[in-house]
Amino acid sequence: MQTISNDTDNSSSDGRSAQARPRTGDLALLFAGAATAVVVVGAVLAFGDLDSPLRGPLTLLLLLGAPAGAIAIALNGLQPWGRVVASLVGGAALNLLVAQAMLAMHMWSVRGGMVAVCGLSLAIWALALLTRKHPVHLRRPTKSSEK
Repeated sequence: MQTISNDTDNSSSDGRSAQARPRTGDLALLFAGAATAVVVVGAVLAFGDLDSPLRGPLTLLLLLGAPAGAIAIALNGLQPWGRVVASLVGGAALNLLVAQAMLAMHMWSVRGGMVAVCGLSLAIWALALLTRKHPVHLRRPTKSSEK
């Protein structure tokens, strides 16, 4: 059970005020932004054919991070650690399925594999955003709800 308290002084059990406590939502957004920046730099290095010592590791993060991020958005209802594990496993599975399909059709290329993985990740991301349920206060009123 969850206990909801009505503290008027906004202090926590350690005596710090609400303004002095670190907010976990800000840290998650910072981590998501940093991960997105790393994936974008990996895409630029990989698709731009640029010679850099960071090209290999950042391309690997692109191939794991793009599908894992899209799947994590689709699995919004899970608890955070479950979503992390499921999205990482799903990203690895998507990479393996793309590689297996391209090898079976004798169409394997490194750039083609990256395009396929990024395209499928974009499709999963778009589908997850299109099917997401919005809060009631953001919905437009319909004729049936105005009665």
